[in-house]
Amino acid sequence: MKQVPLNDVHVALGAKMVPFAGYNMPVQYEGVNIEHDTVRNGVGVFDVSHMGLFKISGENALDLIQKVTSNDASVLVNGKAQYSYLPNDKGGIVDDIITYKVNDTEYLMVVNASNIDKDFEWIASHNSMNVAFENLSDHYSLLAIQGPKANEAMQSITNVDLTNLKFYTFETGTFAGKENVIVSATGYTGSGGIEIYAKNEDIVHIWNEVLKAGESFGIKPIGLAARDTLRLEMGYCLYGNEINDTTSPIAAGLGWVTKFTKDFVNSEAIKADKENGVATKLIGFELIDRGIPRHDYEIVDAEGNVIGHVTSGTQSPSLGKGIGMGYVNKEFAKEGSEIFIRIRKNDVKAQVVKTPFYKK
Repeated sequence: MKQVPLNDVHVALGAKMVPFAGYNMPVQYEGVNIEHDTVRNGVGVFDVSHMGLFKISGENALDLIQKVTSNDASVLVNGKAQYSYLPNDKGGIVDDIITYKVNDTEYLMVVNASNIDKDFEWIASHNSMNVAFENLSDHYSLLAIQGPKANEAMQSITNVDLTNLKFYTFETGTFAGKENVIVSATGYTGSGGIEIYAKNEDIVHIWNEVLKAGESFGIKPIGLAARDTLRLEMGYCLYGNEINDTTSPIAAGLGWVTKFTKDFVNSEAIKADKENGVATKLIGFELIDRGIPRHDYEIVDAEGNVIGHVTSGTQSPSLGKGIGMGYVNKEFAKEGSEIFIRIRKNDVKAQVVKTPFYKK
């Protein structure tokens, strides 16, 4: 079991620690609902240092990124980030990622913790362009400072103008007295804020300064359980749930980050899926009757026939009702369609809705 550099800090704060993606991680401190509400209405800080970070550099760096990712990274300007995925050669997804353009010859890529080794080997296997490709994951930590008060709370400890840091842009600056910290207007909660990338040796100091700067704003440390309920309310995919090595990106609703203006791994097959249609589609649903949907529960029609399965589900802290995502046969994917979630032996009525579930 790996430990993040802040492991002892979390234990001292009374966090409940659990194994996650090979790391000992804080799943909650005070409780999921309290932590969820803190981020929705104020500011919270997550330690997500288990995430992976790659550096891709050299004059052919863009060529490699264009080959292995689905989105068009050629449109990126310096200081801009882009959501994308790594398609495999079998019609599925290696991982979903974020690409950061530092300059014309240097890019960073953030990948999911459980896929670090797999992603690195996959990209390296396509590196026929002699691009410098490094795994920086063990040297950098990542904090997500999220919520509507996050930027205001953190402005006093950075020289980066957080007020004008637009969504999916980033700057390198001073943060909590430490140089060369990447400050990025990205996140997984839908409530605004920033993510910062800093060297491991600086992160305990930065964590303490973040809590100090946010004290008058009611900042709290937030665990991974609330991170999951926050992202689910936004309808964001989670690797291993909504997407995996066998998931069609088109079925998963990732057509918006799939650009056929370039050739990339398996682009022809994915294009055929888009043109010909897919048998199942990822949908969001809200329960009409009481119940809590969970991962892998069956989705059935009014006659009890299985038409799909739940990929993620919870009792939404913001909405006070059961919500979830799942794959269903395409004829049931239309907004407003009546479906049922099989919870134990009961078929609980639900309705297909457009995501995000939570609207500000």
